[in-house]
Order: sequence, then C-alpha cells, then structure tokens
Amino acid sequence: MASDTGYPTDAASLASGRELAEIHCAACHAVAVDDVSAQEGAPAFRDLSKLYPLESLEEPLAEGIVTAHENMPEVAFAPDDIDAFLGYLSSIQSN
Repeated sequence: MASDTGYPTDAASLASGRELAEIHCAACHAVAVDDVSAQEGAPAFRDLSKLYPLESLEEPLAEGIVTAHENMPEVAFAPDDIDAFLGYLSSIQSN
C-alpha cells in the first residue's frame, strides 16, 4: 500500500522507516510525533515538511546526506530503505 506520495504506508514499512530514523538520526533529531531533539537546532522530523518537500530528500538519502554542519554523519540508504524512511516521515508530519 502506498500514499499519495508513492511512499509505503503499510505497518512493516513504517516500522522499518522508524527503525532507520532511530538508528541513524535520533542521536540529534526528534524522530517521533512527540519527542524532543537531543541536539539543539536539529529539526524535529515531524516538522520537516514545513521546511521543504519530503521528496526532495530522495536523492540526498541515496547519495549520502551532507550538510553544512560537521556533526552530522553522512548517511546513504538503499532504495527500499529510502521509501520506508520517507513513508515513515510522511506518516508523522504535523501539518
């Protein structure tokens, strides 16, 4: 099952996407609907769609996200992981 964005919405995919967020991102970012970012200034994942379209993350996730701040590790996901991750992100947006 997929959403309007084409990202999966089934429970297994969302769980996989959340697990990826927890493993790779939760040290700094809030990755759930009601937690607080551990790193000051790290945006909560539930608010990312207010900053930019989530689909704009597809290419950086495939190639390795590189940011302007040095503390963020470079993370690259496989295509199925990108879909699960973005499906999860889509499912928690606060807007």
